[in-house]
Amino acid sequence: MLKPRALILLGLCCVAPAQAGLFTDDDARKNIQQVEARVLKLEDQGKQQTQSILDLQSQIETLNGVIRQLRGQNEETSHGLQDAEKREKDFYVDLDTRLRHFESIEAAAAKPVDAAQAGDAGVSSDDPAVQDHAIEAAYALAKSGNNADAVRAFQEFLKKYPNSVHVPNAMYWLGNAQFALNDYKSALINYRALLKNYPGSDKAPDAMFNIAGCQLALKAVPQSNATLKQVISKYPDSAAAAKAKKLIAAGR
Repeated sequence: MLKPRALILLGLCCVAPAQAGLFTDDDARKNIQQVEARVLKLEDQGKQQTQSILDLQSQIETLNGVIRQLRGQNEETSHGLQDAEKREKDFYVDLDTRLRHFESIEAAAAKPVDAAQAGDAGVSSDDPAVQDHAIEAAYALAKSGNNADAVRAFQEFLKKYPNSVHVPNAMYWLGNAQFALNDYKSALINYRALLKNYPGSDKAPDAMFNIAGCQLALKAVPQSNATLKQVISKYPDSAAAAKAKKLIAAGR
């Protein structure tokens, strides 16, 4: 197809002979130049309009891309909120279950069991389930920060169940609760008793490390440093030994 400008010029050429008698050559050239100028102007306007349309299309495509991105982010945020709500719900359900569990343990541990009751109910102080409930109740008190009650609960456990498999743990946690109450001398006694009576316990390395802490709290710095070195030499692969090495390296 011929462009508008070419068509107009062609039309002018066709009508030029018919108008030869009406216009001089100069008039004809002027008319042609005027037409060409208008055509050029129209072409420029057309180009500008075309460029404006292209720019507008580009902006629309950019905006569409931004909208798609925002929609994707909105969907991710929505899913994230749903997941967070589910995790929060699960957390509180689990927390409620745990609290109920510890409440039942504390109730069972607080309920006295004498020989007659044990015979009637078929329950003995040697029953592992009874011991489990008692140690878990005492541990729950310590974990909740109720150290004074935890001390009493662990002491009662050690008194009632001296042959229990939980005795090393009870001695260790009793020492921790006493340490938290700044009763360093009592804690020191329990940690040392644990090491003496149960040297193979998995709590032994931590108990020895805590002995160093008690000694430091009691201003016995040389003894504390010696105990830390003993932890490293006696339990070299333990987490307690790693902590002892850090303290010694720090010049504690």
